[in-house]
Amino acid sequence: MTGIDVGTHTVRVLVAEYLPGHRYPKILALVTKESRGMRHGYAINSDEVSASVGEAIRAAEAMAKQKIRRAFLSIGGVTLESRMSDASVAVSKADQEVTEADVRRVLDLTEANLPDSSNRTVIERYPLAFKLDGKKILGRPTGFKGSKLEARSIFVTCLTQHVNDLENAVIENGVAIDDVIPSPIAASTVTLSRVQKVAGCVLANIGSETTSLVVFEEGIPISIRVFPIGSTDITHDIALGLKISLEEAERIKTGIEEPNATKKKLDEIIDARLSDMFELIEAHLKKIGRNGLLPAGIVLTGGGSSIPDIDSLAKSALKLPARIGAPENGLNVRSQVSDPSWAVVYGLCILGKREEEEGGNGALLTSTKNHFVKWIRELLP
Repeated sequence: MTGIDVGTHTVRVLVAEYLPGHRYPKILALVTKESRGMRHGYAINSDEVSASVGEAIRAAEAMAKQKIRRAFLSIGGVTLESRMSDASVAVSKADQEVTEADVRRVLDLTEANLPDSSNRTVIERYPLAFKLDGKKILGRPTGFKGSKLEARSIFVTCLTQHVNDLENAVIENGVAIDDVIPSPIAASTVTLSRVQKVAGCVLANIGSETTSLVVFEEGIPISIRVFPIGSTDITHDIALGLKISLEEAERIKTGIEEPNATKKKLDEIIDARLSDMFELIEAHLKKIGRNGLLPAGIVLTGGGSSIPDIDSLAKSALKLPARIGAPENGLNVRSQVSDPSWAVVYGLCILGKREEEEGGNGALLTSTKNHFVKWIRELLP
Protein backbone atom coordinates (compact mmCIF):
# COMPACT_ATOMS: atom_id res chain seq x y z
CA MET A 1 0.00 0.00 0.00
CA THR A 2 1.54 3.32 -1.09
CA GLY A 3 0.57 6.88 -0.16
CA ILE A 4 1.86 9.98 -1.95
CA ASP A 5 1.51 13.47 -0.47
CA VAL A 6 2.65 16.29 -2.75
CA GLY A 7 3.02 19.35 -0.57
CA THR A 8 4.25 22.83 -1.40
CA HIS A 9 7.56 22.26 0.39
CA THR A 10 7.96 18.47 0.50
CA VAL A 11 6.90 15.36 -1.40
CA ARG A 12 6.34 12.44 0.95
CA VAL A 13 5.98 8.79 -0.07
CA LEU A 14 5.17 5.99 2.36
CA VAL A 15 5.10 2.31 1.38
CA ALA A 16 3.43 -0.06 3.85
CA GLU A 17 2.79 -3.79 3.89
CA TYR A 18 -0.12 -5.44 5.68
CA LEU A 19 0.90 -8.86 6.99
CA PRO A 20 -1.64 -11.60 7.85
CA GLY A 21 -2.67 -11.47 11.49
CA HIS A 22 -1.27 -7.98 12.04
CA ARG A 23 -3.56 -5.03 12.67
CA TYR A 24 -1.05 -2.36 11.74
CA PRO A 25 1.15 -2.22 8.65
CA LYS A 26 4.87 -2.73 8.43
CA ILE A 27 6.59 0.35 7.02
CA LEU A 28 8.80 -0.53 4.05
CA ALA A 29 9.77 2.96 2.93
CA LEU A 30 9.58 6.54 4.20
CA VAL A 31 10.84 9.14 1.75
CA THR A 32 10.90 12.94 1.71
CA LYS A 33 12.10 14.99 -1.25
CA GLU A 34 12.02 18.70 -1.93
CA SER A 35 8.85 19.70 -3.76
CA ARG A 36 9.27 21.97 -6.78
CA GLY A 37 6.74 23.75 -8.96
CA MET A 38 4.08 24.09 -6.24
CA ARG A 39 2.47 27.18 -4.72
CA HIS A 40 -0.14 27.15 -1.93
CA GLY A 41 -0.74 23.46 -2.59
CA TYR A 42 -1.35 23.55 -6.35
CA ALA A 43 0.94 23.12 -9.34
CA ILE A 44 2.33 26.18 -11.13
CA ASN A 45 4.97 24.25 -13.10
CA SER A 46 3.80 20.76 -14.06
CA ASP A 47 7.20 19.58 -15.30
CA GLU A 48 8.92 20.47 -12.03
CA VAL A 49 6.16 18.83 -9.99
CA SER A 50 6.41 15.64 -12.04
CA ALA A 51 10.20 15.58 -11.67
CA SER A 52 10.12 16.00 -7.88
CA VAL A 53 7.40 13.36 -7.53
CA GLY A 54 9.48 11.02 -9.69
CA GLU A 55 12.53 11.48 -7.46
CA ALA A 56 10.50 10.59 -4.39
CA ILE A 57 8.91 7.54 -6.03
CA ARG A 58 12.26 6.16 -7.21
CA ALA A 59 13.80 6.67 -3.77
CA ALA A 60 10.85 4.85 -2.16
CA GLU A 61 11.19 1.98 -4.63
CA ALA A 62 14.88 1.63 -3.78
CA MET A 63 14.14 1.65 -0.05
CA ALA A 64 11.22 -0.79 -0.29
CA LYS A 65 13.10 -2.96 -2.84
CA GLN A 66 10.05 -3.24 -5.06
CA LYS A 67 8.33 -1.44 -7.92
CA ILE A 68 5.52 0.96 -7.00
CA ARG A 69 2.68 0.35 -9.46
CA ARG A 70 -0.31 1.88 -7.67
CA ALA A 71 -0.76 4.56 -5.03
CA PHE A 72 -3.27 6.65 -3.12
CA LEU A 73 -2.81 10.39 -3.66
CA SER A 74 -3.71 13.24 -1.31
CA ILE A 75 -5.17 16.49 -2.61
CA GLY A 76 -4.96 19.80 -0.76
CA GLY A 77 -4.31 23.37 -1.75
CA VAL A 78 -6.27 26.58 -1.43
CA THR A 79 -8.95 25.50 -3.93
CA LEU A 80 -10.01 22.54 -1.76
CA GLU A 81 -13.28 23.28 0.04
CA SER A 82 -16.56 21.77 1.14
CA ARG A 83 -20.07 22.71 0.03
CA MET A 84 -23.52 21.54 1.07
CA SER A 85 -26.45 20.65 -1.16
CA ASP A 86 -30.06 19.50 -0.62
CA ALA A 87 -32.43 17.43 -2.73
CA SER A 88 -35.69 15.49 -2.50
CA VAL A 89 -37.34 12.66 -4.46
CA ALA A 90 -40.62 10.79 -4.40
CA VAL A 91 -40.35 7.25 -3.02
CA SER A 92 -40.65 4.92 -6.01
CA LYS A 93 -42.30 1.76 -4.63
CA ALA A 94 -46.06 1.49 -4.50
CA ASP A 95 -45.99 0.45 -0.85
CA GLN A 96 -43.83 3.57 -0.14
CA GLU A 97 -40.91 1.58 1.32
CA VAL A 98 -37.61 3.40 0.84
CA THR A 99 -35.10 1.33 -1.16
CA GLU A 100 -31.39 1.75 -1.76
CA ALA A 101 -32.30 2.91 -5.26
CA ASP A 102 -34.28 5.80 -3.72
CA VAL A 103 -31.35 6.71 -1.49
CA ARG A 104 -28.97 6.60 -4.45
CA ARG A 105 -31.29 8.83 -6.51
CA VAL A 106 -31.62 11.50 -3.84
CA LEU A 107 -27.87 11.52 -3.12
CA ASP A 108 -27.08 11.79 -6.83
CA LEU A 109 -29.54 14.66 -7.06
CA THR A 110 -27.78 16.51 -4.22
CA GLU A 111 -24.65 16.40 -6.39
CA ALA A 112 -26.58 17.60 -9.44
CA ASN A 113 -27.90 20.52 -7.34
CA LEU A 114 -24.43 21.49 -6.14
CA PRO A 115 -24.02 25.26 -6.69
CA ASP A 116 -21.09 26.81 -8.56
CA SER A 117 -19.69 23.43 -9.57
CA SER A 118 -18.28 24.39 -12.98
CA ASN A 119 -14.54 23.74 -13.28
CA ARG A 120 -14.60 21.78 -10.02
CA THR A 121 -14.23 18.06 -9.32
CA VAL A 122 -16.06 16.29 -6.49
CA ILE A 123 -13.46 14.40 -4.45
CA GLU A 124 -15.71 13.03 -1.69
CA ARG A 125 -19.41 12.99 -0.82
CA TYR A 126 -20.80 12.51 2.70
CA PRO A 127 -24.54 12.30 3.47
CA LEU A 128 -25.25 14.52 6.47
CA ALA A 129 -28.95 13.93 7.08
CA PHE A 130 -32.08 12.28 5.69
CA LYS A 131 -35.72 13.25 6.18
CA LEU A 132 -38.81 11.24 5.33
CA ASP A 133 -42.01 13.24 4.96
CA GLY A 134 -40.33 16.09 6.83
CA LYS A 135 -39.14 14.00 9.80
CA LYS A 136 -35.43 13.38 10.42
CA ILE A 137 -34.26 9.79 10.02
CA LEU A 138 -31.52 8.57 12.33
CA GLY A 139 -29.18 6.35 10.35
CA ARG A 140 -30.00 4.82 6.98
CA PRO A 141 -33.51 5.47 5.62
CA THR A 142 -33.86 2.14 3.75
CA GLY A 143 -36.80 0.10 4.99
CA PHE A 144 -38.77 3.09 6.32
CA LYS A 145 -42.07 3.99 4.66
CA GLY A 146 -43.06 7.40 3.39
CA SER A 147 -43.75 9.37 0.22
CA LYS A 148 -40.98 12.03 0.11
CA LEU A 149 -37.31 11.40 0.82
CA GLU A 150 -35.00 14.38 1.43
CA ALA A 151 -31.22 14.43 1.81
CA ARG A 152 -28.48 16.88 2.65
CA SER A 153 -24.92 16.05 1.60
CA ILE A 154 -21.55 17.70 1.99
CA PHE A 155 -19.20 17.62 -0.99
CA VAL A 156 -15.44 18.09 -0.90
CA THR A 157 -14.45 19.74 -4.18
CA CYS A 158 -11.31 21.09 -5.81
CA LEU A 159 -10.56 22.90 -9.06
CA THR A 160 -10.45 20.24 -11.78
CA GLN A 161 -7.22 21.62 -13.26
CA HIS A 162 -5.41 21.26 -9.94
CA VAL A 163 -6.61 17.69 -9.48
CA ASN A 164 -5.54 16.79 -13.01
CA ASP A 165 -2.10 18.37 -12.57
CA LEU A 166 -1.32 16.33 -9.45
CA GLU A 167 -2.72 13.13 -10.95
CA ASN A 168 -0.63 13.60 -14.10
CA ALA A 169 2.52 14.17 -12.03
CA VAL A 170 2.08 10.69 -10.54
CA ILE A 171 0.85 8.92 -13.69
CA GLU A 172 3.74 10.31 -15.77
CA ASN A 173 6.08 8.45 -13.40
CA GLY A 174 4.44 5.10 -14.18
CA VAL A 175 2.23 4.87 -11.10
CA ALA A 176 -1.54 4.34 -11.38
CA ILE A 177 -3.80 6.16 -8.91
CA ASP A 178 -6.25 4.05 -6.94
CA ASP A 179 -8.01 7.04 -5.38
CA VAL A 180 -7.58 10.73 -4.63
CA ILE A 181 -8.29 11.60 -1.00
CA PRO A 182 -8.54 15.08 0.58
CA SER A 183 -5.47 15.75 2.75
CA PRO A 184 -7.51 16.77 5.86
CA ILE A 185 -9.52 13.54 5.69
CA ALA A 186 -6.38 11.42 5.33
CA ALA A 187 -4.72 13.16 8.29
CA SER A 188 -7.82 12.78 10.46
CA THR A 189 -7.76 9.00 10.01
CA VAL A 190 -4.62 8.63 12.13
CA THR A 191 -4.76 11.69 14.40
CA LEU A 192 -8.39 11.73 15.58
CA SER A 193 -10.24 9.06 17.52
CA ARG A 194 -13.83 8.09 16.83
CA VAL A 195 -14.80 9.60 20.20
CA GLN A 196 -13.31 12.96 19.18
CA LYS A 197 -15.07 12.92 15.81
CA VAL A 198 -18.43 12.11 17.38
CA ALA A 199 -18.11 14.69 20.18
CA GLY A 200 -17.00 17.43 17.78
CA CYS A 201 -13.51 18.70 16.99
CA VAL A 202 -11.43 20.56 14.41
CA LEU A 203 -8.21 19.24 12.90
CA ALA A 204 -5.79 21.91 11.64
CA ASN A 205 -3.02 20.65 9.35
CA ILE A 206 -0.35 23.36 9.21
CA GLY A 207 1.75 23.02 6.09
CA SER A 208 4.44 25.27 4.67
CA GLU A 209 2.12 27.60 2.73
CA THR A 210 -1.37 26.44 3.68
CA THR A 211 -3.39 25.54 6.76
CA SER A 212 -6.20 23.08 6.12
CA LEU A 213 -9.15 22.54 8.44
CA VAL A 214 -11.66 19.74 8.79
CA VAL A 215 -14.45 20.04 11.36
CA PHE A 216 -16.10 16.84 12.63
CA GLU A 217 -19.40 16.41 14.40
CA GLU A 218 -21.30 13.18 15.06
CA GLY A 219 -18.51 11.33 13.29
CA ILE A 220 -18.99 13.19 9.98
CA PRO A 221 -16.83 15.92 8.41
CA ILE A 222 -19.16 18.92 8.29
CA SER A 223 -16.72 21.48 6.88
CA ILE A 224 -13.38 21.63 5.09
CA ARG A 225 -11.42 24.80 4.35
CA VAL A 226 -7.86 25.68 3.33
CA PHE A 227 -6.20 29.02 4.10
CA PRO A 228 -3.17 30.45 2.23
CA ILE A 229 -1.07 30.82 5.36
CA GLY A 230 1.46 28.40 6.79
CA SER A 231 4.67 27.88 8.69
CA THR A 232 6.79 29.45 5.92
CA ASP A 233 5.15 32.79 6.75
CA ILE A 234 6.50 32.46 10.29
CA THR A 235 9.99 31.73 8.95
CA HIS A 236 9.84 34.86 6.80
CA ASP A 237 8.67 36.96 9.76
CA ILE A 238 11.57 35.71 11.91
CA ALA A 239 14.08 36.40 9.13
CA LEU A 240 12.79 39.95 8.70
CA GLY A 241 12.38 40.64 12.40
CA LEU A 242 15.82 39.37 13.42
CA LYS A 243 17.63 40.32 10.19
CA ILE A 244 18.91 36.77 9.58
CA SER A 245 18.87 34.25 6.73
CA LEU A 246 15.83 32.11 5.97
CA GLU A 247 17.80 28.96 6.81
CA GLU A 248 18.73 30.27 10.25
CA ALA A 249 15.18 31.50 10.81
CA GLU A 250 13.83 28.01 10.05
CA ARG A 251 16.17 26.40 12.59
CA ILE A 252 15.17 28.95 15.21
CA LYS A 253 11.48 28.48 14.48
CA THR A 254 11.64 24.75 15.10
CA GLY A 255 13.81 25.10 18.21
CA ILE A 256 16.92 23.55 16.67
CA GLU A 257 18.98 26.71 17.13
CA GLU A 258 18.91 29.39 19.83
CA PRO A 259 18.42 32.98 18.57
CA ASN A 260 20.73 35.86 19.34
CA ALA A 261 17.67 37.98 20.12
CA THR A 262 15.77 37.75 23.38
CA LYS A 263 13.15 35.06 23.79
CA LYS A 264 10.52 37.76 24.30
CA LYS A 265 11.19 39.30 20.88
CA LEU A 266 11.13 35.90 19.16
CA ASP A 267 7.88 34.96 20.88
CA GLU A 268 6.29 38.24 19.80
CA ILE A 269 7.19 37.56 16.16
CA ILE A 270 5.91 33.97 16.19
CA ASP A 271 2.80 34.73 18.24
CA ALA A 272 1.77 37.55 15.89
CA ARG A 273 1.68 35.26 12.85
CA LEU A 274 0.07 32.36 14.73
CA SER A 275 -2.57 34.79 16.00
CA ASP A 276 -3.41 35.63 12.38
CA MET A 277 -3.76 31.93 11.64
CA PHE A 278 -5.99 31.25 14.63
CA GLU A 279 -8.14 34.30 13.82
CA LEU A 280 -8.88 32.74 10.42
CA ILE A 281 -9.79 29.45 12.11
CA GLU A 282 -12.00 31.22 14.66
CA ALA A 283 -13.75 33.20 11.91
CA HIS A 284 -14.49 29.99 10.00
CA LEU A 285 -15.84 28.28 13.12
CA LYS A 286 -18.09 31.29 13.72
CA LYS A 287 -19.31 31.12 10.11
CA ILE A 288 -20.46 27.52 10.55
CA GLY A 289 -21.73 28.14 14.10
CA ARG A 290 -19.19 25.97 15.93
CA ASN A 291 -16.86 28.45 17.66
CA GLY A 292 -16.42 27.45 21.29
CA LEU A 293 -18.78 24.50 20.77
CA LEU A 294 -16.41 21.62 19.96
CA PRO A 295 -15.91 19.51 23.12
CA ALA A 296 -12.91 17.63 21.71
CA GLY A 297 -11.26 20.94 20.83
CA ILE A 298 -8.61 21.53 18.19
CA VAL A 299 -5.93 19.04 17.16
CA LEU A 300 -2.86 20.44 15.39
CA THR A 301 -0.85 18.39 12.93
CA GLY A 302 1.42 18.86 9.93
CA GLY A 303 4.98 20.15 9.87
CA GLY A 304 4.01 23.54 11.31
CA SER A 305 2.62 21.97 14.48
CA SER A 306 6.19 21.37 15.68
CA ILE A 307 6.54 25.04 16.65
CA PRO A 308 7.14 25.14 20.43
CA ASP A 309 4.05 25.97 22.57
CA ILE A 310 1.75 26.24 19.55
CA ASP A 311 -0.92 24.20 21.35
CA SER A 312 -0.95 26.63 24.28
CA LEU A 313 -1.50 29.59 21.96
CA ALA A 314 -4.27 27.73 20.13
CA LYS A 315 -6.01 26.98 23.41
CA SER A 316 -5.86 30.63 24.43
CA ALA A 317 -6.92 32.05 21.05
CA LEU A 318 -9.79 29.65 20.31
CA LYS A 319 -10.99 28.97 23.89
CA LEU A 320 -10.88 25.25 23.10
CA PRO A 321 -8.88 22.26 24.35
CA ALA A 322 -5.78 21.91 22.14
CA ARG A 323 -3.18 19.23 21.54
CA ILE A 324 -0.65 18.10 18.95
CA GLY A 325 -1.87 15.17 16.86
CA ALA A 326 0.53 12.55 15.51
CA PRO A 327 -0.12 9.11 13.98
CA GLU A 328 -1.04 6.76 16.83
CA ASN A 329 -1.83 3.43 15.16
CA GLY A 330 0.55 0.80 16.50
CA LEU A 331 3.80 0.91 18.46
CA ASN A 332 5.92 0.02 15.43
CA VAL A 333 4.33 2.77 13.37
CA ARG A 334 4.60 5.35 16.12
CA SER A 335 8.34 4.82 16.34
CA GLN A 336 8.73 5.46 12.60
CA VAL A 337 6.14 8.11 11.74
CA SER A 338 5.50 9.80 15.07
CA ASP A 339 6.21 13.21 13.51
CA PRO A 340 2.90 14.98 12.70
CA SER A 341 4.16 15.78 9.20
CA TRP A 342 3.60 12.11 8.29
CA ALA A 343 -0.08 12.12 9.25
CA VAL A 344 -1.43 12.69 5.73
CA VAL A 345 0.65 10.10 3.89
CA TYR A 346 0.23 7.45 6.59
CA GLY A 347 -3.51 8.15 6.66
CA LEU A 348 -3.60 7.48 2.91
CA CYS A 349 -2.29 3.95 3.50
CA ILE A 350 -4.84 3.29 6.26
CA LEU A 351 -7.73 4.53 4.09
CA GLY A 352 -6.31 2.65 1.13
CA LYS A 353 -6.49 -0.62 3.04
CA ARG A 354 -10.11 0.08 3.99
CA GLU A 355 -11.05 0.80 0.39
CA GLU A 356 -9.31 -2.36 -0.78
CA GLU A 357 -11.28 -4.42 1.73
CA GLU A 358 -14.55 -2.76 0.71
CA GLY A 359 -13.92 -2.91 -3.03
CA GLY A 360 -12.25 -6.29 -3.23
CA ASN A 361 -9.01 -5.34 -4.97
CA GLY A 362 -7.02 -2.44 -6.36
CA ALA A 363 -8.21 -2.90 -9.94
CA LEU A 364 -11.81 -2.62 -8.88
CA LEU A 365 -11.03 0.59 -7.00
CA THR A 366 -9.67 2.27 -10.10
CA SER A 367 -12.64 1.51 -12.31
CA THR A 368 -15.34 2.25 -9.75
CA LYS A 369 -13.89 4.77 -7.32
CA ASN A 370 -16.65 7.31 -7.97
CA HIS A 371 -19.44 4.74 -7.84
CA PHE A 372 -19.48 1.45 -5.96
CA VAL A 373 -16.67 1.98 -3.44
CA LYS A 374 -17.75 5.46 -2.39
CA TRP A 375 -21.38 4.37 -2.33
CA ILE A 376 -20.54 1.55 0.08
CA ARG A 377 -18.51 3.94 2.22
CA GLU A 378 -21.40 6.41 2.41
CA LEU A 379 -23.82 3.77 3.66
CA LEU A 380 -21.56 2.48 6.42
CA PRO A 381 -22.84 3.35 9.92
